[in-house]
Amino acid sequence: MKNILVPIGTSENAVHTLQYAVDFAKDFIADVYVMQAYTVLATMGMNSNVHEKVAQSSSGQMEEVIAQIDSKGVQIKILTYEGSVLEAIAAADKELKLDLIIMEPKSTDIRDELYLGKTSGSIIKQTDIPALIVPEGCAYESMNLILTAFKSGIVKNRSTLARLKEIKEKFDAQVTLLLVKTPGYEEEDLVIDSGLKELSTEVLKTDNATTFQGVLEHFQSVNPKLLCVFRRKRGFFSKLLEKNVILKRDFHCSIPLLVLSVKKY
Repeated sequence: MKNILVPIGTSENAVHTLQYAVDFAKDFIADVYVMQAYTVLATMGMNSNVHEKVAQSSSGQMEEVIAQIDSKGVQIKILTYEGSVLEAIAAADKELKLDLIIMEPKSTDIRDELYLGKTSGSIIKQTDIPALIVPEGCAYESMNLILTAFKSGIVKNRSTLARLKEIKEKFDAQVTLLLVKTPGYEEEDLVIDSGLKELSTEVLKTDNATTFQGVLEHFQSVNPKLLCVFRRKRGFFSKLLEKNVILKRDFHCSIPLLVLSVKKY
């Protein structure tokens, strides 16, 4: 794991998220790229250097956030892109080959009823970069107990497991696999991929209406420090993210949430 991206929004929690990312990056000897996307609306008589001024202002905001954290010797670099957040992430990934995005659940949306805001939700739904979602106020600590929940044991691309494997090895973690048999399952879903099984300490199986309900059933007994799920067409967020947001009544998580993708490394 070499390059970690931290999108910075307007949330007051941005400093905490960046500090968490830096602490994480220090353990994995990775560089941190703080990114902000901006847009400039064209108007009559617009000065030719407006774009430059907006970019400078965006960089200045990120420098203010960086000044409030302890870098702990981690290399922190600033990225600014004109365009949408998704366009900016695509450009950064093309340039840097990103390994992980670390972000907060709500970077711009302050509505209490939301677990995942529109910006963060769109990143999870529309990019193929693994993401670590860090709840507000969550302190960085060893991820030595990992609960990995899924409703299909099929892993078509083994590289999907790269981030989980690295975290397991770094913290010598115990990985509990939770296979949730949901309505409409297929028999092949119940066969756990050998690569995934090799990472596990134990395997639990349960019948529930949703994967999240299965997680709730076993959360206290496992007491994980990290919850891991898959982002795929029939994965954890397929139904929840139809509108790019997730309500707390449908899902919430008080610990870091690692969302694995199908990105090819």
